[in-house]
Amino acid sequence: MDIPSSLRQPLLALACGALALWALYQFLVAIRNSRLIADTPLVRIRSAAQGYVKVSGHARDAASHPTVSPLSSKSCVWWSYEVSQRERNRSVGGSWRAVESATSIEPFILDDGDGQCLVGPVCARVVPSQTDVWYGDTPWPEGPPGLFQTFFQSASYRYTERRLDVGAELTVVGELRSRSEVGDVDAEAMARLREWKQDQRTLLARFDSDGDGRIDAAEWDKARATATAEAQTSVVSSSITRMTVIEQPTNGEAFIITPMDGEHLVRSEKLRAAGFFALGIAAIAAWSAATRWPWFLD
Repeated sequence: MDIPSSLRQPLLALACGALALWALYQFLVAIRNSRLIADTPLVRIRSAAQGYVKVSGHARDAASHPTVSPLSSKSCVWWSYEVSQRERNRSVGGSWRAVESATSIEPFILDDGDGQCLVGPVCARVVPSQTDVWYGDTPWPEGPPGLFQTFFQSASYRYTERRLDVGAELTVVGELRSRSEVGDVDAEAMARLREWKQDQRTLLARFDSDGDGRIDAAEWDKARATATAEAQTSVVSSSITRMTVIEQPTNGEAFIITPMDGEHLVRSEKLRAAGFFALGIAAIAAWSAATRWPWFLD
């Protein structure tokens, strides 16, 4: 749809102004993140206190069965993929449109040799340890990238897969929380009631108080209360499993998973800030040109 010439200048100025504000916001966020990461000391997992932490270690699979990436079927602890289709247009080679994408949400283990913790990657900014891009003519790749594959020029689909490989050395910055897992009282009580129902003789001996050979409503209420009390005692006396998990911070701090060490991570955030600053300057220059010189749009 053609935009009337009278609207091109204000629309372009509005777009450039919005881009400049967004770039400024991202610049301030990146500067804040770089300072926060630099001021957060690297700690060992075993001695880490709850709160915002920076830890390093090797990635391990937390599942009983190995995690594999969907496109290449390679072992990993985290994956993200995108399948794009070529759209033929006037541009050289056409453009690519994403038709399918997904990101894993399963937690994995970070092991620093002294202790272990779970890492929940949901909402994290993940820098992959491996990235593969290859091409094909089917909506789903026929196999992993290899030496013999469809050339870029003739391909109809592009496959992009990012992974954190098993054993990769990672730095994780996020909020560490300690959780306790105990048994479920309700589930334990229901299990006891089912067991008692299967042994009617014992059930009647314990709860048939009027001796009529059946359990009425009042007696069944007593049986349920007894099962709940016994379940509570069993759960309290059982062992409590404690685990630590690094997840998205609740106060808006950066949550980053990266194969870089702490020093390179800080440097990366500063480069991000510089990039957003440059983008903001360019957007301001474009906004100024669009508002002052109408010929800019001709």
